[in-house]
Amino acid sequence: MDYKQTVLAMAVMAGWMLVATGAGAEQSEDIGDHVVHYNTMSTTLLPPEVARAHDIQRSSSRALLNVAVLKKGEEEGEMPSPATAEVTASAVNMTGQRRNIRMREITEQDAIYYIGTFRVHDEETLDFTLRVTPAHSDRSPSEIRFRQQFFVD
Repeated sequence: MDYKQTVLAMAVMAGWMLVATGAGAEQSEDIGDHVVHYNTMSTTLLPPEVARAHDIQRSSSRALLNVAVLKKGEEEGEMPSPATAEVTASAVNMTGQRRNIRMREITEQDAIYYIGTFRVHDEETLDFTLRVTPAHSDRSPSEIRFRQQFFVD
């Protein structure tokens, strides 16, 4: 991937960390010394070159879960920094069918995030459970739950 594609991929991934598609608002959870940002989106919204670079299948019936863990700054006004973590994810639909989502770590220059893809059906609502344990943390895994409805073209 050339420099221009890398910058584009980083911009898209950074946007995922901060903006929840559909709601247009940030989804995040404070877990002590860290903040976890998360969202989902249809893989059709990914530019083809970004999908290729990250081996993601673009399809209206596939969605992507994106999670980023940031360590809070120690000083007032200090920017948070990307942190590695153990991230697991699953989703359950309204009929009780469970999907384990295989998450993989992506590291690009100054960004670290975790992505996983999964199948979705039109108007399907999924209840997600994330378990996040920041590296070098003595805390138990933090559990984050959220609900998202998907619409397939």
